[in-house]
Amino acid sequence: MARSPLALAALATEAIPGLDVHDVRRPAHPTSGVDAAIVIDATGTRWMIRAPQTSGAGAALEAEVALLTSLVVHVDAGLLPFDVPRPIGFTPLPEGGRAVMHLQIPGRPLQLELLGPGPGLAAAVGRAIAALHELPTSTVEDTGLPVYSADEYRRRRLAEVDEAARTGLVPTALLRRWERALEDVSVWRFQPTVVHGDLTAEHVLCSGDTLTAVLGWSEAKVADPADDLAWLLVAAPHEAVDAILEAYNLRRTELRDPHLAERALLAGELALARWLLHGTRLADQSIVDDAVAMLTELEELTAPAPTPDRPPSPDEGTEPAAPVDDTDVPDADVPAEDAPDDHPDHAPDDDVPAGDPVSDPPARP
Repeated sequence: MARSPLALAALATEAIPGLDVHDVRRPAHPTSGVDAAIVIDATGTRWMIRAPQTSGAGAALEAEVALLTSLVVHVDAGLLPFDVPRPIGFTPLPEGGRAVMHLQIPGRPLQLELLGPGPGLAAAVGRAIAALHELPTSTVEDTGLPVYSADEYRRRRLAEVDEAARTGLVPTALLRRWERALEDVSVWRFQPTVVHGDLTAEHVLCSGDTLTAVLGWSEAKVADPADDLAWLLVAAPHEAVDAILEAYNLRRTELRDPHLAERALLAGELALARWLLHGTRLADQSIVDDAVAMLTELEELTAPAPTPDRPPSPDEGTEPAAPVDDTDVPDADVPAEDAPDDHPDHAPDDDVPAGDPVSDPPARP
């Protein structure tokens, strides 16, 4: 049973002794598996409290807390150019596990349409993601969150495609293209890194042209760095993508990954398959219909251009053309034509939390 806001406020006073609660509100975007509330104290300071609903959600929350504790060390050491939620209050729950509190972080969600070419916010986003990918993998390995080798991750993605294929709702042309990309092992020779795993505009906070914080760490893992760039390559303005990738590559110390952008674009497409699977698992027809519509649109957008009709042959009812006297035409090799190739501190009436719930369902791509 979900806890009421008042029950969560009571937990907040246990987690932070002496906290004078003035108001408590539900976040604008509640999620499954966790109870969450925004607690406003008498000074106007906003806090986020999260309490798991199940033992599984509790274990995931503990892993996230361990990761955030480690990330805070990197932030304070200057290795990350953004802040993260800082767990500072805990209280045990009667059924086991514990509730966690942290302060909300000031900032507004990133507005992708404001990203542009050259230095500025787009380059800052690229550098921030690169800095995350430069962290030692032990940052995640020591928390119990998932760790994948490159081939394990490729096979995981292939299994998702196979599961989506079994629904019978994915266009055949998409399935074939995805399978070819996933079976090309040369594309999947990458160095696994720490990845956020759920980067969206809502999880990236900004103040002006400065990136201030990154939220939503429940899906963090050691895996393909391309995953953290997928949302930008798919949704950012075209003129900003070069600035993002250039800043990203300049910040990385690893040798350039020649297939990074290719895998990132594929990851963006596969997000539609995961959205479809999410809908089928919940038996939510509205999600399934939404996913099918987006998959159909993707198939149309990525379909190869039709080839020009060939001229009819003589035996198809057309008179053969008169022979051409080419005696005066010099021999020449004519080349064939190339084929076309819940969140932070918004306005006081904007109750969106600065932290992210445990085990978030996939966001709509």
